Amino acid sequence: MRILVADDHETVRKGVCSILQSRMDIESCAEASNGQDAIEKASELKPDLIILDVSLPGLDGFAVARQIRTFLPEVPMLILSMHDAPTVLGEARRVGAQGFVSKMEISNVLLEAVAAVLQGQTFFPDSNT
Repeated sequence: MRILVADDHETVRKGVCSILQSRMDIESCAEASNGQDAIEKASELKPDLIILDVSLPGLDGFAVARQIRTFLPEVPMLILSMHDAPTVLGEARRVGAQGFVSKMEISNVLLEAVAAVLQGQTFFPDSNT
């Protein structure tokens, strides 16, 4: 399984990849540091899962998700953010993300979120999934 992680903070990207690579079925974890890089890598690599930070330089994670949906409509996406306000969660759903993980909960729920979305389920921190 190939995963693309887009976050402007290298420490977060490396941490997410480290958590993901603890699963035996993760082949590779590609990284992008800004919105345009995420779009280009998604187009080139055609990953099995895309994890996007909301606050990317250039194009934000929501704009990136909308663009990726045009050429990879079936690839599941998880949105990451420091903010879990209802407006952020609502926008994540509107752009077609299958899940949302708060950065403060990454170490606790990331693998659960990945498993859920890869099984065709959604993963949002509220009961309206």
